Amino acid sequence: MNDIKPARLVFTDDCLNSVVGKLNRERVIAVDTESNSLHAYREKVCLIQFSTRQEDFIVDPFAVGNIDILSSVFSNPCIEKVFHAAEYDLIGLWRDFGWKVNGLFDTMVAARTLGWEKVGLASILSKHYSIPINKKFQRANWAVRPLNDDQLSYAQLDTHYLLKLRDHLEATIRKLCQLPEVYEEFERISEASIRKIRKQGSSWSSNDFWQIAGARKLSGKNSAVLCELYKYRERIASMRDVPSFRIIGNAVLLDIAKERPPNVHALSSIKGMTSGQIRRYQKGILSAIRRGEHAEHPPRPKIRRIDPLISLRYDSLREWRKLRARKRGVASDVIVAREVLWNLAKQNPVNHTELRSTQDLGPWRRKEYGKEILRVLRDIVP
Repeated sequence: MNDIKPARLVFTDDCLNSVVGKLNRERVIAVDTESNSLHAYREKVCLIQFSTRQEDFIVDPFAVGNIDILSSVFSNPCIEKVFHAAEYDLIGLWRDFGWKVNGLFDTMVAARTLGWEKVGLASILSKHYSIPINKKFQRANWAVRPLNDDQLSYAQLDTHYLLKLRDHLEATIRKLCQLPEVYEEFERISEASIRKIRKQGSSWSSNDFWQIAGARKLSGKNSAVLCELYKYRERIASMRDVPSFRIIGNAVLLDIAKERPPNVHALSSIKGMTSGQIRRYQKGILSAIRRGEHAEHPPRPKIRRIDPLISLRYDSLREWRKLRARKRGVASDVIVAREVLWNLAKQNPVNHTELRSTQDLGPWRRKEYGKEILRVLRDIVP
């Protein structure tokens, strides 16, 4: 870091206005975000980092008043935004600010398209540029202020070399005539990320307890207890603004529902219950158990059975994809994403016209793989 000029810290509206003016004049910028997912019940974007070819910026969204002026940067398709492993960042930017990123370039996706095996940013920078990245702050609580110099240096490195990496990847992909393929995947990721956050919604439901591994194997009374325990845990986690697993983990919650301990002594014998959890939550847990024992049994969610013919189509397409990927020396989903295979299996297009209506199957992949996909689907004998 001795040869890198420190990032410009953006804590005021005036400073942000100046930075946005600079970013809007660039054709390509690097972007990253830091969030506090391991430390908060509802995670939020805590830092937004930018790099141009001249300088680096770290924006504190907690400090500036009019953060929304950055929307002009993210929405402008004429400014290419370079991320590494963009999906998580795209979800956070949409969830917290309503920003859709137009003009995406994802260096991890590009590296995977070229068949690189180790595609984490730290691995790439170490191997290709001999730049060591300290992973010390990967699990840091980025919502805590003030940020120390080491944190700021770590955050800066996440974007400082991205443009150099982007140029190398873009030039290599261009020589291989694969730019349409990779840019098509960038667009798919942008759209799919927004659909994912919309599908997740913004609040939890009491029926979410069925998602705990092993919940569906419980008896009616035990499942009612687990439901009450789950609701209690979520209320406490929300009130304390900590992730649910920091209150009580799913496995422990399930064991409590199975054993239904009648008192503190029995609760203490549950494997995984700490003395601190007993001290803080014993009354709430025992009350939740009693409520569950007297509650109506929650209806079990219906198992969505997949049509065997759809499964057969998916398996056939997956085998085709695996062979295609092996020939190229890339991971299977570089050929066609898993979600797109499922769309094809459900839709079962019989010609190129129907193929065009398959969600997220872009024009490059339709042209490159369309005939093969249609042949695989046509050759399936139910």
